[in-house]
Amino acid sequence: MSPTISHKDNSRQRRPGTFSHSVEMKSGSLPPDGWDDSHPDSVGGEGDREALLLDSAIAGASKAPRSCRAELSSILLLFFLYVLQGIPLGLAGSIPLILQSKNVSYTDQAFFSFVFWPFSLKLLWAPLVDAVYFRNFGRRKSWLVPTQYILGLFMIYLSTQVDRLLGNTDGTTPDVIALTVTFFLFEFLAATQDIAVDGWALTMLSRENVGYASTCNSVGQTAGYFLGNVLFLALESADFCNKYLRFQPQPRGIVTLSDFLLFWGTVFLITTTLVALLKKENKEVSLVKEETQGIADTYKLLFAIIRMPAVLTFCLLILTAKIGFSAADAVTGLKLIEEGVPKEHLALLAVPMVPLQIILPLVISKYTAGPQPLNIFYKAMPYRLLLGLEYALLVWWTPKVEHEGGFPMYYYIVVLLSYALHQLLSQLLYGAMLTLRAAERQF
Repeated sequence: MSPTISHKDNSRQRRPGTFSHSVEMKSGSLPPDGWDDSHPDSVGGEGDREALLLDSAIAGASKAPRSCRAELSSILLLFFLYVLQGIPLGLAGSIPLILQSKNVSYTDQAFFSFVFWPFSLKLLWAPLVDAVYFRNFGRRKSWLVPTQYILGLFMIYLSTQVDRLLGNTDGTTPDVIALTVTFFLFEFLAATQDIAVDGWALTMLSRENVGYASTCNSVGQTAGYFLGNVLFLALESADFCNKYLRFQPQPRGIVTLSDFLLFWGTVFLITTTLVALLKKENKEVSLVKEETQGIADTYKLLFAIIRMPAVLTFCLLILTAKIGFSAADAVTGLKLIEEGVPKEHLALLAVPMVPLQIILPLVISKYTAGPQPLNIFYKAMPYRLLLGLEYALLVWWTPKVEHEGGFPMYYYIVVLLSYALHQLLSQLLYGAMLTLRAAERQF
């Protein structure tokens, strides 16, 4: 959720702003899109311009709703931007599996988990992303383009250093502290890109089609995570490549982490250049649809909301809900690798989960979209806690399975069913939280 604050001109006080995900004025349809959703600025003074924008917003309400086909290019662009966002997440998720194969301690693994914090804390700097921008270049592009350029250059530079950090060049142990700092910055940039893309989705799509933004987010980020995690681990594994993709065995996989980073760094640079040159923002509709205020006022509003009793209770619920099963979730995969399960096989078990991750939110939304979404949360929580116990039993059972020539098929079926049940319960909890958050934003 990215807060929206005012344009740099604070002399004209507007109605107190809200966060960009919760603001959606009834401004009707956006102008024809394609790869250009901009309007010519043909007004004179500031007062005339604001009056014209409001008149356009009112007049737009009488226009016919736009179909998703009319904005297909914008929907595809949003989808691709979310795919790019999932790549750093997937790569960061693959590092613990690589570290586990190098016998890194669980203390170091826990320290590395700090790299995922930027996505949880991005609300702290989101007001800056909304407030500081170059108007002629575009409110969202002012942050999206530089951030993705830095991400691309960062990945290309990291491709020259990652083997040394992992201890692949000189046979030393991985430098966990340097890896943590590096990937923390990596995820910080990805979280900043997420703020810009989420905000842009509100003005890139018309009111009738803005709901597709959440679909692009869910599906695109899942696809990006799949590419950066599952696909990378499979292609990086010499055993997997020799067994399924090669006729002659080789001592290494088809790609290395260095190769993967270099490739996606180049993709980031090329695609960001295309977005910067070819896609323009609709500045006028952005002004109509996004209510804004100053940075200090936005932070005051944020803290005022947090101090509300209901919000404090909700925050307490979110902060403590995962304590009962977080340890089992974090350690199970690492313990299975420790017991001899190939990391690429565990990664491939996530492939059947991809369509499940796409279908489940659509099915579960029918049950979480009611007036009391937390009822689903309360009912699913006991089963989610029991699943943590089932994970513990799975770890206990793994070394007892005969696996001289590899683990039998029935073992992988049990693991796959455990993953599927985990995905179902996680989506129930997440869907309930998301629905409650949406209801609060509407309120």
